[in-house]
Amino acid sequence: MSRGSGKGLSLKDKLDGNELDLSLCDLNEVPVRELAALPKATVLDLSCNNLVSLPSDFCSLMHLVKLDLSKNRLQQLPLDFGRLVNLQHLDLLNNHLVTLPVSFAQLKNLKWLDLKDNPLDPVLAKVAGDCLDENQCKQAAVKVLQHMKAIQSEQDRQRQRKLQAEREMEKRREAEQRAKEAQERELRKREKAEEKERRRREYDAQKAAKQEMEKKTKKETVHTRKPASSSRPPQPPRHKPSWSRSVLRVLLFVLFCILCTLAACKLTELQHQPLCVSVNTLYGDVVAALQNHKTLQNMLQHNSQQ
Repeated sequence: MSRGSGKGLSLKDKLDGNELDLSLCDLNEVPVRELAALPKATVLDLSCNNLVSLPSDFCSLMHLVKLDLSKNRLQQLPLDFGRLVNLQHLDLLNNHLVTLPVSFAQLKNLKWLDLKDNPLDPVLAKVAGDCLDENQCKQAAVKVLQHMKAIQSEQDRQRQRKLQAEREMEKRREAEQRAKEAQERELRKREKAEEKERRRREYDAQKAAKQEMEKKTKKETVHTRKPASSSRPPQPPRHKPSWSRSVLRVLLFVLFCILCTLAACKLTELQHQPLCVSVNTLYGDVVAALQNHKTLQNMLQHNSQQ
């Protein structure tokens, strides 16, 4: 690989046991794919190059145990740098680093760390201290790991608090939505009840008006009939005709018919008719009987005087 890109040069030629030395190769990018093909190269030296950043797939080289990135121009490490969980020795001397990624706390096997000659954040610089000998570099690894774990824990707590706040906010929104829906249901229920009450009042009013109209019409009808009945003179009570009066009327009618028949048979030309002859004969017999009855009365009266 070329000196600028790292391509064209065989990495196997630089591999010595488990050590791969790519220092002073004027590299401006890391040949991650070629390095991944050499899992036995657990010690990698990339010092004294022109590296400004590491690609994100560099963190897939999880077989690395010792890594030298000193004397480059690195401004930051990949966010998932903590995936290099087997890393024990890390040299970041003389770069442009200000902070470390939070995932750095996951490098649980890290035992040696050099962060000298970087424009580190004052807090991080104080925690890291110097790395002038083996003991200081080991202490730097321990302290920096503890510091990054504290930052990670704090970020986790903040994330949890944020998540909890979001959940509570979501619950409040849901509660507000339920309250709003309940209020809308109550409003619709109240409007429905008011509409029902309005219709009921209209029905009662119509019913009352109808009854009042019927009552008024009935009153006017009675008032109209009353003068006509009061203008009539009082009539005496009628008595039912008795049975004797009916018989008397029948007898009078029969007597009237008989008299009419006698008059017709005596005074008209009907006297020679057989019926009239019988009537005249009967009339003569009755008259004779009455006369005899009168003579008998006179005799009895005369005898009683004597």
